[in-house]
Amino acid sequence: MSKNPRPKVAPRKTADRTEPPRAADRIRASARELFYREGIRAVGVDEIVNRAGVTKPSLYRTFPSKDDLAAAYLRDYERDCWESFERPGGKTYRDPREHVLAYIRDLSSRAVRKGYRGCGLSNVTVEYPSSDHPARQVAEIHKKALRTRLRELAAAMGAQRPAVLGDALLLLIEGIYVTGQQFHDGPAQSALAAAKMLIDASMKPV
Repeated sequence: MSKNPRPKVAPRKTADRTEPPRAADRIRASARELFYREGIRAVGVDEIVNRAGVTKPSLYRTFPSKDDLAAAYLRDYERDCWESFERPGGKTYRDPREHVLAYIRDLSSRAVRKGYRGCGLSNVTVEYPSSDHPARQVAEIHKKALRTRLRELAAAMGAQRPAVLGDALLLLIEGIYVTGQQFHDGPAQSALAAAKMLIDASMKPV
């Protein structure tokens, strides 16, 4: 036995209250809400820091510029997009056809709700036509990856021309994003039926 046993330390008590979000987290949350609802160009730094309850120096310590904050917003948004796509409705689907249809069903239901503003990644490509903009770059990488993923799922379904079916599904999805902002009870409500028709027409004959 050790001659100098280590003294027992009482467990540290944790605070009863939840720690408030860090300034950087509040900035990201405020930017996400404002950028998605109003568009990136329309929102100024002053509005973001006022909503977040922080100062401009706090913002610029984490994000060197508004463009960098916009790119960070889109990376957060993209992460959530993949979660929604790969696990529509919080579920995992083994069957590729059911996977795609579940996503389109979920997306269509969101697209007819009040306040829907489409896909933030699609919207930024309209706001920033130059491929040099850091936010646009995030969007372009995501859209290319989504196209590849849809083609993979189309091939797994057994489509005769998986590249064409994948592209057709992407066009349908992008159409939901846009028309969901134009109609509250519009074409998005027919998207699931349209997807089924596209898929069924693309299958290899048995």
